[in-house]
Amino acid sequence: MLKKYRDSKKIDRHLYRELYLKVKGNVYKNKRVLMEAIHKQKADRIREKALADQFEARRAKNKAMRERKLARREERLAAGIVGVTDAPKGAAPAKA
Repeated sequence: MLKKYRDSKKIDRHLYRELYLKVKGNVYKNKRVLMEAIHKQKADRIREKALADQFEARRAKNKAMRERKLARREERLAAGIVGVTDAPKGAAPAKA
C-alpha cells in the first residue's frame, strides 16, 4: 500500500521511508490505522507549511513597512521638518 501511495504521489519519499520502517517494525496493526496515520501526518505538514508561509508573509510586510517608514523619516529630515523624537529633550513638540 505504501508503494502505491508513493507511486501515485500521495506521499513523498521521506514520509514513505519513515512509514515503511514503522510498518516493518509492526507499529501499525492494520491498513486502516496506517491510512489514518498517513492522513494525520500529511495534514500536520500542510498546516506547518501554511503557518510558515503566513509567518514569512508577515515578516516581509513588516520589513516593507519599516523601509517605508524610514524613507518618510528621511524625507522629512531632508525637508527640514523636525519630528517629536528629534526635538531637544527640554522643548515641547510644535503644534500644527
